[in-house]
Amino acid sequence: MSDELYACVCAPEFPAQALLRLRTELQSEPVAVIEGRAPLEIVCSLNRAAHLKGAVLGMTRLEAEGISDLRLLARSVEVEAAVRAVLLEYISQFSPRIEDASAATASTFVLDIAGTGLLFGPPETLAKTLRAALTTAGFRASISVSANFHTARLKAATSRGITVIPEGQEATVLAKLPLAVLNLEENHAETFAIWGIRTLGELAALPEVDLIARLGQQAKLWRNVARGVAAHPFQPIEAEFTLKEFFDFETPVEEMDSLLFIGARMIDCLVARASARALSLATLTVDLALAGERQHKRVIRPALPSIDRKFLLKLLQLAGSAAPYTIHR
Repeated sequence: MSDELYACVCAPEFPAQALLRLRTELQSEPVAVIEGRAPLEIVCSLNRAAHLKGAVLGMTRLEAEGISDLRLLARSVEVEAAVRAVLLEYISQFSPRIEDASAATASTFVLDIAGTGLLFGPPETLAKTLRAALTTAGFRASISVSANFHTARLKAATSRGITVIPEGQEATVLAKLPLAVLNLEENHAETFAIWGIRTLGELAALPEVDLIARLGQQAKLWRNVARGVAAHPFQPIEAEFTLKEFFDFETPVEEMDSLLFIGARMIDCLVARASARALSLATLTVDLALAGERQHKRVIRPALPSIDRKFLLKLLQLAGSAAPYTIHR
């Protein structure tokens, strides 16, 4: 039996998830995220509703605008960074050892969960509890558990829901995955295509010596990954705990009601995150980007630390009504 055990959390289409997390009114609508400079903007991320409408990654803004009822949002690196920190915060409650394995538009983290059975129960229970916590926090993620790092990572990236892979079944679980999941260089991908190798199972079945003789030592790693036996030096990151929420408005906001609508959602998230750590909020710092590239900062200090959502929202309303301004974010 292996002493290693990993749980991989993969949040696909993260640019779209990040923008929609606080926009609850848009979560059921078809939404695509665009990036680049006009007129060369392209779709870089989209939700499931947009996919069902016919939107695809890489399509131009003009093509996307031709799809009825499709909502286009501009990608925000600042929003993604803030939401990624929230995702990492929730994940870190289940293991202090986490490696960032993000690629493309997916935000992916692999947890070392060896020895966590006494705290969270068997792997299936941990995975269910973790996914439930992420869902409550506004994230859609798949989770895969395996004794092999690469197996957990690949399976989480290519499946939905929860997958727990029994030790010794790694190669079987990976066999039908397309070779594209290895992100090979174009010349190597073409070589395998010429050979008729299209899945990890077909790669795993190739003779090791002959494969290395033709493609070099790197081919041994690919084959071991396909067989679910590749070793991996775990590289944990340091997860910092900072209670922060960020929102980027599409257009300047002049009405206080619009600000309070988003502010209420932010306070809800902050209170939930603080409560999960048995904390209360002693201050709320509001940083606003105003029209004319001006900045406005307001610090709200309740008489006593609190997690009363309505009370904190009322304080925000009173602070916001003190001075008129046009808000960008």
